[in-house]
Amino acid sequence: MNRKAWLVEIPWELVVWQNEQLCSAKHAHHGPTSDGYEATRELWKSHHLEEMDLLAVADLCRKCHRLAPFTSYNGNTFAAIIRALIDPLDLEPRQAALGRSLACHIVAGVAGDEEVRAFREFCESLG
Repeated sequence: MNRKAWLVEIPWELVVWQNEQLCSAKHAHHGPTSDGYEATRELWKSHHLEEMDLLAVADLCRKCHRLAPFTSYNGNTFAAIIRALIDPLDLEPRQAALGRSLACHIVAGVAGDEEVRAFREFCESLG
């Protein structure tokens, strides 16, 4: 699978900004949680410079979502990040839509084995 530092340009401060933007658009409270914020920040900072395949990135985003670092829109925040990584790839529209959908299901934690397998194949097709 295509290993690279997918998240190198997404430091933790940009993750926080993404959440703030999502909350602002929906007039929801933006802020850190007392139990998940620091653990998620440390997890992100320890992995965001690593070379990994896109499936590993989706899994990292799922873990971060599950830790619930923010008071609102945790899933949407990390789904937006994985979508932003897929969007600039030179893909046919249907392939890009499939990749985004599968990746977001993984991030949300609702992907079954078949969807994970399909996303793995999608990632392998990237070269």
